[in-house]
Amino acid sequence: MEKIEKVVWGIIGAGDVCERKSAPAMYKAPFSEVKTVMRRNAEKAADFAKRHGINNWTTDVNDLLNDPEINAIYIATPPGSHAELTLKAAKAGKAVYVEKPMANSAEECEAMIQACREANVPLFVAYYRRTLPGFLKVKELIENGTLGDIRAVNIEMYKPLSESDLRNNTTNWRVDPEIAGGGYFHDLASHQLDFLDFLFGKITQAKGISTNQAHIYKSDDIVSAIFSFENGVVGSGLWCFTADKSSEKDSIRIIGSQGELSFNCFGDPMMIQVRSSVNGNQEFSYLHEQPIQQHLVQAIVNELRGVGTSPSTGISGVRATVVMEEITKR
Repeated sequence: MEKIEKVVWGIIGAGDVCERKSAPAMYKAPFSEVKTVMRRNAEKAADFAKRHGINNWTTDVNDLLNDPEINAIYIATPPGSHAELTLKAAKAGKAVYVEKPMANSAEECEAMIQACREANVPLFVAYYRRTLPGFLKVKELIENGTLGDIRAVNIEMYKPLSESDLRNNTTNWRVDPEIAGGGYFHDLASHQLDFLDFLFGKITQAKGISTNQAHIYKSDDIVSAIFSFENGVVGSGLWCFTADKSSEKDSIRIIGSQGELSFNCFGDPMMIQVRSSVNGNQEFSYLHEQPIQQHLVQAIVNELRGVGTSPSTGISGVRATVVMEEITKR
């Protein structure tokens, strides 16, 4: 794809993520604007456009794909439609930015990568933690040898049922495997596994056990895993989404030959705690800037303009989906 002087976005799907995390980043970033937003519900599409100062809205995705001024498509729909929409956007010659998880299966992800490669358009995935200052600090601490040689990583995530879950709300697409590819594990662990890929490289082996214990919704609500990276680091994880509120936890712990580091992957502030017998103890706190996708969106805009690169692409994004498939397969 040729360099773009200004990125002109067409947005497909204007829900909560688009409202808070991404669309504002697209019209606030230099050399970037949102021309049209598409949503199937006309009233909601018009309301979103009005509140965000976007001049055009539509209920027809083809209005975006056929607009010669739009050169980038942001797909913010549930994962079940990511592959289909990416293939259409690539065929129309548009750069593609897709929400995470990248798609419902590794097979769909590979089809997306192939379509974009054949159309000579870039494909980006919304794993924005690769650009957030707090997460970059974790990477810096590891790379500068603060922990010595890295031995292992452990993920713990325990969350109580939400009010929506307790009401057995069938509108929550995140726990419908047909729409989301899995449950909260796919929605949340994808961020964690992608960031670990950013730190340590590709996960080359992964196994797991997943099941539905509470039978509140269709998807599995507890997952246990072991995995290893190409650099020899080994990992483990336990995700439970029906825990008691008193047990709630969000922690990634990295163990090295000279100390350990732990941090929370979600929420504000991000707290990083370092304990080392060699380098002493340190603590860092980061409040994430809003909109939270601003850094990644700017990196994408820079790459499309030929003045930088994005750290999150289809090639890196598919790897989280592959690992989740290996962990949850029966």
